[in-house]
Amino acid sequence: MSYDPPPSHPYRPPGPSPSHDPYAYTYDTYPWAPQEAPEPAGRRPQRHAALGQHSDLRVLRSAYRWQRRVATLTALGYFLLFLILSAFAPSFMTSTVTDGLPTGLLLALIQVPVTWLAIALYEQTARRRVDPIADRIRRHAELDAKREGAR
Repeated sequence: MSYDPPPSHPYRPPGPSPSHDPYAYTYDTYPWAPQEAPEPAGRRPQRHAALGQHSDLRVLRSAYRWQRRVATLTALGYFLLFLILSAFAPSFMTSTVTDGLPTGLLLALIQVPVTWLAIALYEQTARRRVDPIADRIRRHAELDAKREGAR
């Protein structure tokens, strides 16, 4: 085995010469962390928030989420109640409401109007909460498109 001494000068890749500021070089603590993309040259800074970062989109998402939960829990909640009563209260489900009409059959037939109620709640919350927010975002998007077209 032979021993080769290290060169008297360290290898430096070609490029801009380093400044003499000892704090000019910063080392990433986590090199796998995503790096920030540099701003593209020649673009003017925006005077208003971009549509994708607009708070109305967060409001729209939460209103739509609430709307889906109300409609889903209405329909599935009643169906789950029917299943639980069928499994754990068979005597209640077989008892008769009127001559020849058991309670279980009546509750099963009521599922159709409950589904219609869930659909009506979905449409009503859409008209009252979701649609106005979506219309406002649509108007803002049209204004932004006109502003971009005028530049």
